[in-house]
Amino acid sequence: MTVLLVIFAALVPVAWLLWTIYRKDSVQPEPTKRLVKAIVFGIGSVFLSLAISMPTSMVLGMNIDNQVYGSIAEAVGGAFFLAAIPKEVAKLFMLWLLLRKNPFFDEHFDGIVYAVCVGLGFAGFENICYLFWGIEDGSWLGISVSRALFSVPAHYFFAILMGYYYSIYHFGIDRSIKTKLMVLVAPILAHGIFDSLLFCMRIDEVLSGVLMILFIIFFTKLRKRAKMRIEICQNEMFPERYKTYR
Repeated sequence: MTVLLVIFAALVPVAWLLWTIYRKDSVQPEPTKRLVKAIVFGIGSVFLSLAISMPTSMVLGMNIDNQVYGSIAEAVGGAFFLAAIPKEVAKLFMLWLLLRKNPFFDEHFDGIVYAVCVGLGFAGFENICYLFWGIEDGSWLGISVSRALFSVPAHYFFAILMGYYYSIYHFGIDRSIKTKLMVLVAPILAHGIFDSLLFCMRIDEVLSGVLMILFIIFFTKLRKRAKMRIEICQNEMFPERYKTYR
């Protein structure tokens, strides 16, 4: 019974966000099979990210399973090199595989839709793993609440940034090197800062209060930026709004 509850708790926030983005894609909705495939590819990106991060952890001498660090420098390094970079690289690779010969990728908003499905496929599988680890000591319920409020939506926001810049470049709105780099750099920066603040809160109890405030501010701004990019792509408000919000 506990196992079923854990799986349910892990997937509810993922299902809600998938429904949210699917509902927004109302003009020419993507085929369900393609979206399911994107979610499966997102699950696959979990294993690809591990294949990237494991040798990195060996080189840096960090434990890939350890999210408790001794210093702020270690926490930031772990956040970027063991989490943000391998995860976002893996997700982008899967997104590229999905869209390179996809005839249904014909609208600006489609890039966000597919990126979100990949990102939430990743987040869903990761969420199940974290909650299962919490069964033994009974912490799974608390973990499920915190991840539903922050970690899962964060993956949703990272994916929106990736999909936004992917569409901008793909459809020729801006074919500059900067935009091409932003497809990967934007989600890595957002993910890295998010995890850095999270990891640093576990280092110093005195700083944890301040970092929590910074974390909430960053999370709110990330949410706002993601919402604006959905608005731009949904209504195809190019190039005016793009220049304002890029």
